Amino acid sequence: MTGRPTVLVLRALGLGDFLTGLPAIRLLRSALPDHRRVLAAPEALRPLVELAPDVDALFAVGERFQLTEFTGRVHVGIDLHGKGPASRRLVEQLHPVRVVGFAHRPSGRPGPIWRADEHEVDRWCRLVGEAFAPVDDAPSVRGTLAVPDRPVSKGVTIVHPGAAAAARRWPASRFADVACALNAAGHDVVVTGGAREHDLAHAVAGTVGRPLVDLDLASLAALVAQARLVLCGDTGVAHLASTFGVPSVVLFGPVSPASWGPPADGPHRVIWHGDGQGNPHGISPDAALLAISVAEVLDAVTELDVVPVRTAVSISGVSR
Repeated sequence: MTGRPTVLVLRALGLGDFLTGLPAIRLLRSALPDHRRVLAAPEALRPLVELAPDVDALFAVGERFQLTEFTGRVHVGIDLHGKGPASRRLVEQLHPVRVVGFAHRPSGRPGPIWRADEHEVDRWCRLVGEAFAPVDDAPSVRGTLAVPDRPVSKGVTIVHPGAAAAARRWPASRFADVACALNAAGHDVVVTGGAREHDLAHAVAGTVGRPLVDLDLASLAALVAQARLVLCGDTGVAHLASTFGVPSVVLFGPVSPASWGPPADGPHRVIWHGDGQGNPHGISPDAALLAISVAEVLDAVTELDVVPVRTAVSISGVSR
């Protein structure tokens, strides 16, 4: 502990949530420069939290964990977790001098109004901005995380077929078709996937005849940071590509990219045929995701003008 006042930020969620919350924490650093910024988030994120220059410390928690085990006085508590009273109550249990969160009228909790159609980065930056110092534009996600110092291959094309829910997983056979075409075109393709995605990623890697890379979180971040291209669905790897400014093609299904997509001014291409009404937690691929063709994905890669590793044949004209 230090003599600095503490601002505790609750965001006990996953990788993508962590990364999209970093611009708001950057605003906090500007608004409260004398405060120690503590992020309450899962222990699994520690390797990346330590690379976030705007976060001073991690208080490891799980979702809905009781924050009362935190030792020391909290001067400002910020609910960067949700809009309801449950997460606000967790922050309030620490008895901070000031609590910041979105309004919840039924419980009488004050704050800015939640906007359902707002991008996740803009949402939390607005919350912090309205509490301390209004801003015209949210800080970019780019540069909010340092590149991990890990020995990884450079210049690879990452194909990441997994996602937390089946509704956000494009069919493995289509990922394999794209990966095969990119491999033939001279890209140094690697397929990534964690323990929960092993079977899916292994099937794609086996079809392509390229390695399946199962890395710890910091090594995965390092691989993405030094990649030539990232191809994936609406998942945490897409947010890593945005954070490091790496060209990406991101496939959206039940969730609108207006809420979770990469920066519009970055080297990214989004493909989406939905209306934002799908179930992101569904047990089968969303219809909007299934409407995306292999040819569309390859066209998006061509639009990015990513130069492959080897002199290549054309990747156009592939369809499924």
